[in-house]
Amino acid sequence: MKRALFINLAVTDLTMSTNFYVQLGFGYQPQFSGAEASCIVLGETLYLVLLTKEKFASFSPNPLVNSHQQTQVLNCLSCNSQAEVDELVQKAVNAGGKTYNQPQAHEFMYAHGFQDLDGHVWELLYMEMLQAAV
Repeated sequence: MKRALFINLAVTDLTMSTNFYVQLGFGYQPQFSGAEASCIVLGETLYLVLLTKEKFASFSPNPLVNSHQQTQVLNCLSCNSQAEVDELVQKAVNAGGKTYNQPQAHEFMYAHGFQDLDGHVWELLYMEMLQAAV
């Protein structure tokens, strides 16, 4: 069975957050979007669902955290090259996000990351061996 992954994030301003991810070059799926949610296509079976805080809270068994002050999850997305990592980080900064560390070059991988408009952390990484395995 082919699985799909839906990452759900609470956002303060749905329109601004949707535009942020579209500016990074990700797709938008209107079929699964509306006044309280936007579906962003990250990959063939990988989706980011942006939910208003009210809608997100209606699904969550626990209170929301302030993602500008606490980190609940680190999202990590693979990239096809070191250049793509750098390009996505720059697009995120240009769209209003921010970096929180310097690029990390290791023997086996290259990584950098950003925080989106709501402070959600995204690690981007390129691993040559991962590309060979896919």
